[in-house]
Amino acid sequence: MHHLQRPEGRIAYDLHGEGDTETLVICVPGMFDHRASFRFVASALAEAGHRVAVMDLRGHGDSDTTFERYDSRATAGDVVALAEELGALRVVVAGNSMGAAAATIAALDRPELVAGVALLGPFLRPGVQNLLERAALRFLVSGPWMSWGLTAVYDSLHQGRVPEGHREQKERVRAMLRPADRRAAVARTIAAPNETIDDARGMAARAVVVMGELDPDWKDPWAEADWVASAVGGDVVMVPECGHYAQSQRPDVVVPVLLDLVAKAEAGA
Repeated sequence: MHHLQRPEGRIAYDLHGEGDTETLVICVPGMFDHRASFRFVASALAEAGHRVAVMDLRGHGDSDTTFERYDSRATAGDVVALAEELGALRVVVAGNSMGAAAATIAALDRPELVAGVALLGPFLRPGVQNLLERAALRFLVSGPWMSWGLTAVYDSLHQGRVPEGHREQKERVRAMLRPADRRAAVARTIAAPNETIDDARGMAARAVVVMGELDPDWKDPWAEADWVASAVGGDVVMVPECGHYAQSQRPDVVVPVLLDLVAKAEAGA
């Protein structure tokens, strides 16, 4: 594990592979997730000769809880800072859920650096919740039971294939949510006023949307994937037997998508 020093705290990340330093793949998980959700993707890309950095969100995993902001734009700044820290000349960002919004913002802000984005189960706009769902979420994040409640939610979002090591990953998430300061940071991430990204078609980075066919975050995952693709000018890959976490549930689909994205980014450099 390594740490990226930011003005208000540190971002934890793992570094895999010793490949060409010109193109770095940065993987960004979503809220109340741990960077180990990209364990299969990072290992496969490293074996293919690429260098991969997998980061935790602010207040998540082994990152510090000392930040003022926990939104997707702040995360985008962390992505860019990590790329610069590692001396990358070109970056492909794979972002899951909230991490997909951060990847898109990074690509818009730094077109000369971010050459490709893979948006996995992306949240580029808020999901639709009724009053009961909003009240239930507020209750889940309001006390020491948060570690069990959000772990149960995390488990339920894995519709379809159960990843190898899923029990261990759930325990990482549960352990992450036990300390009070970390629960507060994750609660602030959930409540953060993230912007809607509904028109990023002018960004220079190539984009691909990877959506699980069974993703329970969306009433119609196919329609949401099409909407995101229209917003970023990208292609769509629908993933069968998969919920919200394609990087761990179907790395057999995600890894080829990323390899193709890296190859196209390098060809277009």
